[in-house]
This record gives sequence, C-alpha cells and structure tokens, in this order.
Amino acid sequence: MTQQSDTTDNSEKFDSIVINEVQLLLAEKRTSLAVMRTGIAVLALPLSVIGLLIATSKYYNIFNVLHLVIPFGILNLGLVVLGCYLITRSVIKMNSYDKHIHELKVKFSALDQFIQ
Repeated sequence: MTQQSDTTDNSEKFDSIVINEVQLLLAEKRTSLAVMRTGIAVLALPLSVIGLLIATSKYYNIFNVLHLVIPFGILNLGLVVLGCYLITRSVIKMNSYDKHIHELKVKFSALDQFIQ
C-alpha cells in the first residue's frame, strides 16, 4: 500500500513539475510579447518623426539643415534596425516556446485539458 501511495505522490509531483514548466514557458512567451510591443513602438517612432518633417518641409530648405538631417537620418536608421531586431527576435522566441509547449502537450496528455 505504501508503494502505491509513493508512486501516486511521485506522479503528482511529476505532473506538478510539468505544469510549472508550461507556466514558465508561458511567462517567457508573455515577455517576448512585451519585447515585440517595445520593438513596434521603437519602429513607429522614426516613421512618425519623418512624417512630421515631411509635413513641415515647406518651411525649411533641406540643404540649409543638412548638417542636422544626416545625423537624424542615421539615428532613425538605427532605431528602425533596433525595432526590426526586437520584433524578429521575439517572433523567433515565441515560435520556439510554442513548439516546446506543443511537445510537452503531446508527451503528457494530462496537459490537454489545460492548454488548447
């Protein structure tokens, strides 16, 4: 009788560990979503500023402010690259987390009732 209760306890502990692992993966996925949101915001900033400059372009001559436009263009290019990097990295990580969660779901059928 004690051997059966030990087996049941070990099984419950193992199920608990697997569920905790899935919770950790889902928390990491939420973090990746937050990074993606940040990347989108970083990507939108240069686009909105460029739109503002284009809208006000009739008030200045581009060649008179070229010494300001070139560093600004380089900064915008850096922000676009950073935004694209953050978005790409988060998408890749989220796909990895989804794949790992799917593997756990296939391996442990008890997770089917919790994860769709």
